[in-house]
Amino acid sequence: MRILLLTTHLDFGGIGIYCISLAKALKDIGHDVRVASAGGALVAQLDENSIQHIKLKLRTKSEFSPMLWKSRINLGSVFKEWRPDIVHAQTRVTQVLAWMVFKKYKIAYVSTCHGFFRPHIGRRLFGFWGRRVIAISDAVREHLVNDFKVKKENIRLINNGIDIDKFQRHISEKEKKAYKLRIGIKKGPVIGVIARLSPVKGHKYLFLAASILVKKYPDLQLLIIGDGPSKRDLIELAISLGIGKSTFIEESTLNTNVALSVMDVFVLPSVQEGLGLSALEAMAAGIPVVASNVGGVYSLIKDSVTGLLVEPKDSQGISSAVSRVLDDKKLTLKLVENARAMVSEKFLLSLMAKNVEALYKEVVDDKTQKP
Repeated sequence: MRILLLTTHLDFGGIGIYCISLAKALKDIGHDVRVASAGGALVAQLDENSIQHIKLKLRTKSEFSPMLWKSRINLGSVFKEWRPDIVHAQTRVTQVLAWMVFKKYKIAYVSTCHGFFRPHIGRRLFGFWGRRVIAISDAVREHLVNDFKVKKENIRLINNGIDIDKFQRHISEKEKKAYKLRIGIKKGPVIGVIARLSPVKGHKYLFLAASILVKKYPDLQLLIIGDGPSKRDLIELAISLGIGKSTFIEESTLNTNVALSVMDVFVLPSVQEGLGLSALEAMAAGIPVVASNVGGVYSLIKDSVTGLLVEPKDSQGISSAVSRVLDDKKLTLKLVENARAMVSEKFLLSLMAKNVEALYKEVVDDKTQKP
């Protein structure tokens, strides 16, 4: 099957990682996969796996942008040489583009809903979810039904999948030491998070929690992996809280498994979250997870079984949960073992690819001319 994955960009982050992982997994089971986007740091991973990237000028969040018309024309040129059997859109903008492609070329499309959207006018005017919609969690599925009136029969719950082998690979002490040296991390407990630097990800509450924790653990350090609009504000917040010198921000890393390996606790302090792919990776890597009980996070974490849940925006709650993990090795071992078992059972990349493949076949075999 010829498959076109469509996303606005391939910057470091949840959607970009999902796209790259899915493209590789679909290729591994015999499909001809290409990815179209405005580019980004993760394009290199496509090149490494001999997956063609189609460059589009598509860095916009507006469904009304003229970039969509230009991108449709550019894709039309591509289709003269290579016509996909199905298009899979990843963002609200690319859903509109996929609909435009369908109207012009009658190529069916599906989409993945990775999180939660405010039902603004653009979303109401341009629903365009495709013939089927993948929801990454029960919470996202309910959001689609309740807020956007997507028919239940058109939604498929397909768990995100990760490369278990990558995150369960043993990271040598030499690799850890080299990473810490490059970042500047010294001896002491390390709390980390991998997430876009945006208010919705709740970094502020992690920083406030860290300012509480340093009173008990003076050598505690924060490792923040990500980039985004909140970066400057977070740097200023760290300085004002007196944790500036022990807070390390790395904009992106292709060696996520190595970054995770130096963390003692992974914290996902999101205010809103579709699932929490980075938390899933941490669980696979054997790092205990503390997370806000929001959105689809409950699909991953059963409190005190596979991780610790706290209320959103609760810095004191984060502080207490992290302290429990750092002080109770027996609890930590239980959380890690249970989390790894859960990930291996439900969140394999190969399983995600097979489920998505089945959805594609269902749509392609449906000969109706619905979008």
